[in-house]
Amino acid sequence: MQGKSVFQQFFKYREGKEAERRMFSKCKKKSKKIVKISVGIMNKTKTGMRPIRGKTLPLDVEPSWSSEKLLGAAIKKLKDMEAGEYILLYPDGSQVKNIPGTDTPFTIQLYKEAVGKSYQRITLFVCTTEGFLSENPRDESDSEDEEDDEVIVRVPPIMSPLSDTVLWTSPESSTPESRHRSPSTSQPSSVQVQNATGPQKASTSADHISSHFYNTYTNIYAPVIIDSSSSEAEVEDFPMEDSDEPDGLTAADVISNLSLKINKTSCSRFNINRANVWDGAYRGFRRSTYSPNSAMMVKFSDDVGLVEEALDTGGPTREFLTLLMEAVKTRRIFEGKDHAKYLTFDSKAAEENEYFYVGRMIAVSIVHGGPGPRCLSPNFFMYLVGKDKTFEAPIDDIPDEEIKKALLEIKNAKSVNELRVLSEKHSSLLQTAGCYRFMGTLEDKKKVVADYIQWYFIYRNHLSIQRFREGLATLDFVNALEQHPSLFSLFMCYTETRLTADAVEDIFHMQFSPPDSTRCQEETRVLSYWQDYLLYVEEKSGNLSLEDILMFATGLREIPPAGIQPKPQLLFEATSHFPVANVCANTIRIPVLHSYEEFQEAMDYGIQNSPGFGLP
Repeated sequence: MQGKSVFQQFFKYREGKEAERRMFSKCKKKSKKIVKISVGIMNKTKTGMRPIRGKTLPLDVEPSWSSEKLLGAAIKKLKDMEAGEYILLYPDGSQVKNIPGTDTPFTIQLYKEAVGKSYQRITLFVCTTEGFLSENPRDESDSEDEEDDEVIVRVPPIMSPLSDTVLWTSPESSTPESRHRSPSTSQPSSVQVQNATGPQKASTSADHISSHFYNTYTNIYAPVIIDSSSSEAEVEDFPMEDSDEPDGLTAADVISNLSLKINKTSCSRFNINRANVWDGAYRGFRRSTYSPNSAMMVKFSDDVGLVEEALDTGGPTREFLTLLMEAVKTRRIFEGKDHAKYLTFDSKAAEENEYFYVGRMIAVSIVHGGPGPRCLSPNFFMYLVGKDKTFEAPIDDIPDEEIKKALLEIKNAKSVNELRVLSEKHSSLLQTAGCYRFMGTLEDKKKVVADYIQWYFIYRNHLSIQRFREGLATLDFVNALEQHPSLFSLFMCYTETRLTADAVEDIFHMQFSPPDSTRCQEETRVLSYWQDYLLYVEEKSGNLSLEDILMFATGLREIPPAGIQPKPQLLFEATSHFPVANVCANTIRIPVLHSYEEFQEAMDYGIQNSPGFGLP
């Protein structure tokens, strides 16, 4: 009986404790779930509601938030908002009230389920009530009142699609406060509005200027303004939708604005020997008087030291930059396949600051009208411009055969026991990268391989990558890469695209003698020779390539990001038996001969035996 009493007391005591725990659990406050979305600013333009580039920021929210609560948090996050009333908009410009296509009141969680996106890929926008309700955008006089007094307008001598843009200098430069607009008038009650509070700040990108050309320019160079309290992880968490390029925007448009900083009245001189282009280029870029903002004066010397008598009006510079980009690909700072190169650490190159100078050479080449390297791995390029938060690359890209073999063994392990044996076998290799661990499941092999690849290409080369980026920052080129990676990836990364006969034919504008003249008839006949000759070269029937023909006429082997200026021309030469090129004017004169066979032979001989950049 005494034992039974002890058990009864124990169970009674346990029931009391469980009741206390339940009561305590009920009193505990449940932790709130926090998710991350993006919020930006949208303005009224002549073409409708459009987001402002560079104004999108990450925002921590709760899935249950309504549109009113989200609007208040968004206004607080976007600190440089003007005083006034604001509403929340979907990406299509419609007001956020209900879930699209339903009468269900908006919450972030319901919207996520409706659009089928992750929280991090959701972007909503804030707009002034006045701008949303107005049928017409503000006139240009209003935008002029808000324009930054320190902005400088520069019009290049040759008009371009962006020739009336305003030159943006730097997001760090200070600007005076914009004049305050009059308070918004009262709005209909059907529109949800909210006042923005806090001091006003002038926007460095002149957000409200309604000029069509300036809107295009701000799409190119809107500075990314990040709240100082935002963490580094937040900065990288932008949705990919914001990286979409504006309709019709090209790399040439971006480069034309970057090149406005080049001073044509001053020049930096380069003395280059074609037998060792890198040597002369490295000396030139390291010279204390060198300035990337100055034009380039290039003089070549041939292999026996004779100086070419040529004034550099563009042709020698283009040839020099073409040869320099070919030399850059073979430098010791790169490793990997020809079509997928990565930076690798080299102590001698680091000591000589080669990473910085190669980055600067690439930036200068593209902004000054030359080609890009076209050799970087796409994985490395996207990481370099900040579009990929975590780096990924195939094992096959690792040039070290022993490391590649070890990682493949780990990747192909069929069981946990085999994985543990291989992990122990390659423990020294894994420990060097800091990714040696206990293999609990077969899935752990994926994490180990991914961690090692990230260490091999990124972490161990961190300082090299940093100096390379600092070189790319020359002439603000790195900002263009970060904001428009899709435009420049074709010129930074390897592509299979090659010149075709039709493309070369389209590059050159033909000039004929007066119609119905005897010379015009002869030129028309020779034009067919030229077209057949391009097809002959395209079919690899001879020793030349289409790139050789373009190099002969323009000093370029490919069409650079900035395009070819001036536009190449095809002329007809009646006094010479061989083709004549003027790379400064981008012209090629083809001989007027009597038969195609004679024409083909003359073209082959003339191009293959032309010294330097096309002078006969």
